[in-house]
Amino acid sequence: MLGEMWLPGVLVAVGAALLSGLIHAAQPAFPLLTVAVVLGIIAGQLPFLRRALAGILAPGLSVAATRIMRLGIVLLGLKLSLIDILGLGWLTIVTTVGIVLLTFVGTLWLGRRFGLPGNQPLLIATGFSICGASAIGAMSGVVKAKDEETATPIALVTLCGTLAIAVLPLLWHPLGLTDLQFGHWVGAGVHDVGQVVATAQVAGSGALAVAVVVKLTRVLMLAPIVATVAVRERRRDARGPATDLPTARPPILPLFVAGFLAAVLLRTFVPLPDALLTGADTLQTYLLATALFGLGAAVNLGTIVRTGSRALSVGLLSWTLIAALAFGAVQLG
Repeated sequence: MLGEMWLPGVLVAVGAALLSGLIHAAQPAFPLLTVAVVLGIIAGQLPFLRRALAGILAPGLSVAATRIMRLGIVLLGLKLSLIDILGLGWLTIVTTVGIVLLTFVGTLWLGRRFGLPGNQPLLIATGFSICGASAIGAMSGVVKAKDEETATPIALVTLCGTLAIAVLPLLWHPLGLTDLQFGHWVGAGVHDVGQVVATAQVAGSGALAVAVVVKLTRVLMLAPIVATVAVRERRRDARGPATDLPTARPPILPLFVAGFLAAVLLRTFVPLPDALLTGADTLQTYLLATALFGLGAAVNLGTIVRTGSRALSVGLLSWTLIAALAFGAVQLG
């Protein structure tokens, strides 16, 4: 019975992910995951769909945005090889980690200074500093964020990541960057993996390769940052008012984060067939697309327009901050 409740929403989200793949195949400049989020956001604004999204489809969309998201993040680890990351050199690794931490802390501070409610500052900081909407989905599960808290960060990171695809290539030559420097800048400063690919590919295969490895180095930071927040949540629950009822505290290391790390180690130390890696990459992409459609469908643009000027300011400032820090790292390299 419970599976029957989930099925309609999950099937709709899967269908949207497949449609996103078709759109991406027709227009490769549009990243598949970004298309999935945008389709979800569009669906959420259509009056004739809102009732279904809040009713019969809601349980399945929730499953897509949480459980399917976690499966996708576990498989995302198979894209990461520690050997490739070490090949960047210690300076690039240190500056990339530094960019993630400074952007995370800086955006969190901005969100609180602008008075954003609830978990929004944390979710925006996670999405902008690590890997976009996927990171927001991972963090929202750890802090048990409400749908309305997650919706605005998802919309902001999608907006700014899409802007990056258009804006950064225009600045490539005026800033005097070589092809490889441009790839480094994109990998260190653009949010979602698909957005990185769409932005860096204009500078050629060498720039794209550098961009992807730098970006995946940022993705690796998802594990320690989510684990740190999980520990904080566990301690906060422990300090809460004592009751006679047992309460489930967040695990020190969420299971999907442990799975992500295990996948990274597997990719690093076990020779895996190319066919397996290609299949896992495709499955991971469509799992995340399914999840991101579910997250996007929760976005209410009307509410964001009416009340989201502060959140928009934080998003644009964070986007500027990470681009500036990434540019500085490129100059150091």
